[in-house]
Amino acid sequence: MSKYKNNILILFAHPALQKSRVNRHLITYVRNIEGVTFHDLYEAYPDFHIHIKKEQNLLEAHDIIVLHHPIFWFSTPAIIKEWFDLVLVHGWAFGREGRALQGKKMLSVISTGGRESLYQTKGFHGHTIGEFLYPIQQTARVCRMDYLPPFVVHGTHTLTPEEIGAYGREYQKIIAALRDGNIDLEKAREYPMINVHLKEILTAEENG
Repeated sequence: MSKYKNNILILFAHPALQKSRVNRHLITYVRNIEGVTFHDLYEAYPDFHIHIKKEQNLLEAHDIIVLHHPIFWFSTPAIIKEWFDLVLVHGWAFGREGRALQGKKMLSVISTGGRESLYQTKGFHGHTIGEFLYPIQQTARVCRMDYLPPFVVHGTHTLTPEEIGAYGREYQKIIAALRDGNIDLEKAREYPMINVHLKEILTAEENG
């Protein structure tokens, strides 16, 4: 039995990690946290031959599922869609008898080169970043999961090393707080992103 309130599974996907300015640094802050399983999908399945039962077992063994990936053309990298299609099957993940994921939580951790001002109703892209995540949110809903506000890194092309480091520390703090149950999730839902008002949503114990 785990000594932590929540076991966390990070499903990471980046098809060109060696070229990443941000994500290859972000993952260094979370991949070795105790109580967290870090699972690189492109590393595990370079040929896209996803081991369905292994993935389902991983999901069943964890309480919070984190989808960490860059936004490519307003969507996920291809392996995330492949993973959804093969792993989240009817009768297991959803449907009348599909309750394997019921009550688990899902968090999107995403990065995008676009500035936050572009992701507004009246911005260049015409939608908020949260609206582009609706397919993932609805997937979680159909699987009877609780979808949390996303952790978002905007403007990756122009971030300084210091800013990337700050995002990394925030990411680490959020994952540790989720693991320990030290985030006020109801308060977090008042904001479009979980990393916007971090001090307000962390409990006194985590802030202390």
